[in-house]
Amino acid sequence: MMLPYSNSTSDVAAAKRALDFNLGWFLDPVVYGDYPASMSERVGIRLPLFSKRQSKRLKGSYDFIGINYYTTYYARSVPAATVNISYSTDSGVETTPVRNGVPIGDQPGSSWLYVYPKGIRDLLLHTKRNYKNPVIYITENGVCDTNNTATLPHALGDPVRVLYYYRHLLFLHRAIKDGVNVKGFFAWTLLDDFEWTSGFTSRFGINFVDFSNGSLKRYPKQSTTWFKNFLQK
Repeated sequence: MMLPYSNSTSDVAAAKRALDFNLGWFLDPVVYGDYPASMSERVGIRLPLFSKRQSKRLKGSYDFIGINYYTTYYARSVPAATVNISYSTDSGVETTPVRNGVPIGDQPGSSWLYVYPKGIRDLLLHTKRNYKNPVIYITENGVCDTNNTATLPHALGDPVRVLYYYRHLLFLHRAIKDGVNVKGFFAWTLLDDFEWTSGFTSRFGINFVDFSNGSLKRYPKQSTTWFKNFLQK
């Protein structure tokens, strides 16, 4: 999700543009048959055009929309680039997790992830309003351990993750009460796994995997017990 860095007209527009370039890039074609207007205006002839036939086939071609949500950033407008023009400069937006020296939320283990639970509701409401209230599944939502190198038994206590899921599911429930058509939620992830450039050092799982030997033995964390109790209520 993106929030305006300030209440200025330019920053409000920048936040909307950032969503167009990150979410609308995929949703506009399958809902409306074309890319967002802001992308067409800024990317120009570098943006491929859909034929009328392609546009017609794209409209409504989805069964559901899958959304990954982890964090929220502030967006502010910056001057259009005149050199080294690329996707990273097309939007004319600079994003940051910090405003006036204050982070948007607590930062656990990953450098890019700041905890902002309200953002999941904001993103879902944005999708409902702008994309004809589609069927939505939250395909990823989660947080890595504060101490990514912790070993048993300390790694099994993960109160940060428990609180993260509790607060995000609370705002998800509020979005559903607001009429958002959410049909499912997938936590990232069941097991500690290989996380991109972080490899095995970044642990997102609700179950601890012992990578120190070939057995890869698994141990349920506190968040596993929490989810079990939550789902049984």
